[in-house]
Amino acid sequence: MMTSFTHSNDGTKQHIIVVGNGMVGHHFVEQLIELGGMDEYRVTVLGEEANLAYDRVHLSDYFNGASAADLALTTSQYYENHGVAFHTRSKVVVLDRQAKMLTLEGGEQLAYDKLVLATGSYPFVPPMPGHDRENTFVYRTLEDLDAIKACAQSAKTGTVVGGGLLGLEAANALKNLGLETSVVEFAPRLMPVQLDETGGALLREMIEGLGVRVLTSTATNEIVDGESANHRMNFADGSHLETDLILFSAGIRPRDELARQAKLEVGERGGIVINNQCITSDDSVYAIGECALWDGRIFGLVAPGYMMAKTVAGHLMCNAAAAFTGADMSTKLKLLGCDVGSIGDAHAASQGARCFVYQDQINQEYRKLVVSEDGKKVIGAG
Repeated sequence: MMTSFTHSNDGTKQHIIVVGNGMVGHHFVEQLIELGGMDEYRVTVLGEEANLAYDRVHLSDYFNGASAADLALTTSQYYENHGVAFHTRSKVVVLDRQAKMLTLEGGEQLAYDKLVLATGSYPFVPPMPGHDRENTFVYRTLEDLDAIKACAQSAKTGTVVGGGLLGLEAANALKNLGLETSVVEFAPRLMPVQLDETGGALLREMIEGLGVRVLTSTATNEIVDGESANHRMNFADGSHLETDLILFSAGIRPRDELARQAKLEVGERGGIVINNQCITSDDSVYAIGECALWDGRIFGLVAPGYMMAKTVAGHLMCNAAAAFTGADMSTKLKLLGCDVGSIGDAHAASQGARCFVYQDQINQEYRKLVVSEDGKKVIGAG
């Protein structure tokens, strides 16, 4: 780990600082190196976590025996070999755009010529009474997973709040830890963004068949002391559930607090506004990944973030064609023995959309192909 904040500079290279060393921030560094950018720029990477970039997509493997090293996307040696300065446990608290200066939590200051914000997102925790009780967790970092592991050793039951893609991944993790697992979802079906009513019902049937309890159309009013477990979750319909461990996976929110502090343009619901070159309202500042808002949209998958990272690297290397113009939000889930996929307009929301549907209840199979009104173009599937 690099701890010194002094840098040599021959005066000929512009200084790029990357705030955030997640998957997208690291991919930007890789792309810049690949394009020969280290000949023109000096690069500093600032990450808040103790670890350098790791594979958050396969975070659940950590519960199946994978180590932090197995999940690592880079090493200190890689950065050092390419002349990249890096600092872990380094949180930026002030962005002074006029002075082009960053101030870190410890008081250190760093000047930049170009800034890349790759601050990602944070897990949304519904602000119900009791949400911050002991033995309640989110599912985002290796440190989160270490805490969940430790709690699970003395727990018998675990509950995930949120039945989306990440929620089911979290439920899979709790089940692998040997806990009797439940999923509580506010929407009327699981994975409501990706699946229609029929697909959601089938997924529920499959997951319940594997011993995971599923509660949909269920709102949690409060979390209080349990009688037979650590917690009692009181629901809006008067029912309740007792559980030792609660894991919140109710969506994400963009980490745009630094942009707000610096008065960069942000969306009404959050997210740092960017154009097709991923440039913010300040020409010297880029934003990529889950903190960025493009055409009113936040992209909560890694693939669009990688496309943004590649765009910025290309733009910095004077590639006039480098542009981000949207991304496919297709998703695939293979957890708890269930294969689930969704691409394009899986809900057939487009005007005139028509569907071909195949369903086999005996073998628990459901497929839907969505086509344009004239039947000549596939626009979605699930």
